[in-house]
Amino acid sequence: MTQQNQQISANGITIDYEVAGPAHAPWVVFSHSLGCAKSMWQPQFKALAKSYRVLRYDTRGHGASSAPHGPYTLALLAQDVKALCDTLGIEKCHFIGLSMGGMIGQTVALNYPDLLLSLTLADTSSYYGPSFAAFWATRAQTALTQGMTPLVAPSLERWFTEPFRAAQPVLMQEAMQWVLDTPSHGYAACCLAIAQLDTTARLPQIKAPVLIMVGAQDLATPLAASELMHAQIPHSSLLVLDPAAHIASVEQAEKFTDAVQAFLPA
Repeated sequence: MTQQNQQISANGITIDYEVAGPAHAPWVVFSHSLGCAKSMWQPQFKALAKSYRVLRYDTRGHGASSAPHGPYTLALLAQDVKALCDTLGIEKCHFIGLSMGGMIGQTVALNYPDLLLSLTLADTSSYYGPSFAAFWATRAQTALTQGMTPLVAPSLERWFTEPFRAAQPVLMQEAMQWVLDTPSHGYAACCLAIAQLDTTARLPQIKAPVLIMVGAQDLATPLAASELMHAQIPHSSLLVLDPAAHIASVEQAEKFTDAVQAFLPA
């Protein structure tokens, strides 16, 4: 198994990414949540690298990737994915996105349908609407005026159930660092991009097979949002992971990984 961890120029920015797995295996691309980094995918990245060529990357405004000042749009974040794949010579891939990563994945599926072999959407949504505009604007403003520290506690409370937080202090320290390491203006720009999310009416256009997963205790993108996407997307299946809150790929890492491996072709 070969492995790379490096940076590359694509779509006018520097994208930090890691590649592992057999050189000629089918590609799997992971896209992380708001306020996280590519390392959140470690359980799935390690497991799938045994059979697939896996790629995880830091989204624009996050981790070690470029964090230019906004505005950002989900279309721009999807362009980053397409440009990264083009630069790396990836013609087709299985895309796995959680939360913001799932929103990016929907946009990739709609704007670049030929790129995707399949799509996994985890703990995500297809619409927020005007009533959430103030919520996203407040989070963006907090990051810009107070930095990322005030966002740590509420993020962890959304991401994981209370029993899991209590039982995993080392992991909670790592998750806290994801938030603190996110550039505040990159976080803010992504918040305002997410606020514009509205793909519901276009979801029937997605032709790739889709696996939808959601934590039973996810209050950020609740089960109803996944049920709506499932109803709209042809060739989709829905799996509820219980117990798990917003970052089900971490809280239920083994079940999440097993579900993905069962969904992807051998």
